[in-house]
Amino acid sequence: MHRFHIHLITDRKSAGPNLLGTVGAALGGGVDWVQVREKTGPARELYETTRKIIPLARQNGAGVMVNDRIDVALAAGAGGVHLAGKSLPPRVARELLGDRLLGASVHGSKEAREAVVGGVDYVTFGHVYPTSSKPGLPPRGVLQLAEVVESVDVPVLAIGGIDASNVEEVLRTGCAGIAVISAVLAAEEPGSATRRLRRALDGSRSRPRRPFPELIERGVG
Repeated sequence: MHRFHIHLITDRKSAGPNLLGTVGAALGGGVDWVQVREKTGPARELYETTRKIIPLARQNGAGVMVNDRIDVALAAGAGGVHLAGKSLPPRVARELLGDRLLGASVHGSKEAREAVVGGVDYVTFGHVYPTSSKPGLPPRGVLQLAEVVESVDVPVLAIGGIDASNVEEVLRTGCAGIAVISAVLAAEEPGSATRRLRRALDGSRSRPRRPFPELIERGVG
């Protein structure tokens, strides 16, 4: 049976000084993929962080991808790349990555369809609810999320202000799961916060319209 996925996006400000410990706790709680994201800082630091997270993820049956930096993902042996709005075009990234997982952040159905044409395996849509990472910007809501889910034949992850209290409303759209940052990284106990999310997803009566591929299906891990 296909499960809803939890993708954890790293953020040093939210995680505090012990990023690896926090990520490890979240992996133990049931995260499926860790997306290593460093908006600032040198490539070497991102590479070293990714190399340290990969064995932690493998121990827990999870995968690792890198945000934006295709060169770092390839050098570190990550399982994929997630593209931001200012990243290389999906079709170019696909040529460089081969069969590694490729995702992209989108903000509407048109962007989602264009990304799929470019070769992405999934898209992340948001922000669904108000979030501290997007101050002053109105949320796009679950109705727009549902439109994106129906507009493409790839898995769609929801992001933005999602926690255990509202995740069922999100899952009813048919999305494939959620991507989270502060809901886990800023929690007093990241492992417990992740387990609450995991129970909510696994206990949902909803089903993803396009399930996220499990690692074994992609030969990753």
